[in-house]
Amino acid sequence: MTEPVRLAKRLAEILPCSRREAEQYIEGGWVRVDGIVVEEPQFRVQTQTIALDPNARLTPSEPVTILLNKPPGYHAGEGANPALTLISAATHIANDDAGIHLLKKHFSGLTATTPLETDASGLVVFTQNWQVARKLGEDADSVEHEVIVEVAGELIPHGLKRLNHGLIFNGKPLPPCKVSWQNETRLRFAIKAARTGQIAHMCERVGLEVLSMKRIRIGRVPMAQLPLGQWRYLRQDERF
Repeated sequence: MTEPVRLAKRLAEILPCSRREAEQYIEGGWVRVDGIVVEEPQFRVQTQTIALDPNARLTPSEPVTILLNKPPGYHAGEGANPALTLISAATHIANDDAGIHLLKKHFSGLTATTPLETDASGLVVFTQNWQVARKLGEDADSVEHEVIVEVAGELIPHGLKRLNHGLIFNGKPLPPCKVSWQNETRLRFAIKAARTGQIAHMCERVGLEVLSMKRIRIGRVPMAQLPLGQWRYLRQDERF
């Protein structure tokens, strides 16, 4: 029997290339062992068929940011994040145009940066990039979120004006935001640094009950045609 060796060593012999280049090819998801992608350079091989993708590139893997259209019923915020369980190869949107080669490592080390109520749906951001995490965390007061809110009830006099400015939440005056009617039952909120429960509280104070909420934009990044329960990569040209 052939003695098992590290995949990186065997690939370096086959190509040929340096051991470090072989590791980069493997970590980039460009190498298949008997037809199955293997991303671990230390993976042990014997007589299996090893193939390098014709489109393989020797570019290091960069941290990624993932945009998820979260369905209602999944927590996305501080602490445990059940919404993370929705992110897999199976739920990756088919026509993702970010040009990023999907890797297993993209599903680990993700930080939830944009909390969203469990009962709400819409755009949620998970990232491996510390710069994105800082922008959406420490600088949250400067990032506008657009939320469509389905409501029931009768708006009190001057209620729309109060939604835009003049309400209090948790004992503190709320900063101005932009609220308008999208149709007879839906309000559009353009709001910064909204805390959990804030929009429902605001609506309650003006005689309205929230039936559903959907976040459709964070900063300059819209959810667009992303299907419910699916995700895509943040493109290089997109900025929050």
